[in-house]
Amino acid sequence: MPTSGELRLLKILWRLGEGTIEDVLQASHENPLPNYKTVQTLLRIMENKKMVTHRLLGRAFVYRPRVQQDEVNRLSIRSLLQRHFEGSRSELLLNLLDDEHIEAAELDELGELIRRRRAMKSPRQG
Repeated sequence: MPTSGELRLLKILWRLGEGTIEDVLQASHENPLPNYKTVQTLLRIMENKKMVTHRLLGRAFVYRPRVQQDEVNRLSIRSLLQRHFEGSRSELLLNLLDDEHIEAAELDELGELIRRRRAMKSPRQG
């Protein structure tokens, strides 16, 4: 599981595909820009954790993600489920529905997604 700082860098790399530290700094759109050495250190840590890899281009390291965004999202959801909802997807969904203002169109979309998922999982009768 990436830390929040690591996740910020991963999101930039997913968007860029690959990039040098300077590319990552510029793509952060933060003002002021993050500290170069901090980003460099985080990328080294992330490489040790096998989240990113690099190749040498001249004297610069070009980093690219080794993990996919959907993989990180699934791990994050699983972690959230275990830590806060004892693994219950229903409890998570109930909390979302109770706490957040959800438009009718979004509720309809969620209902449709559930119907499609249910249809994919149930055996065809015939």
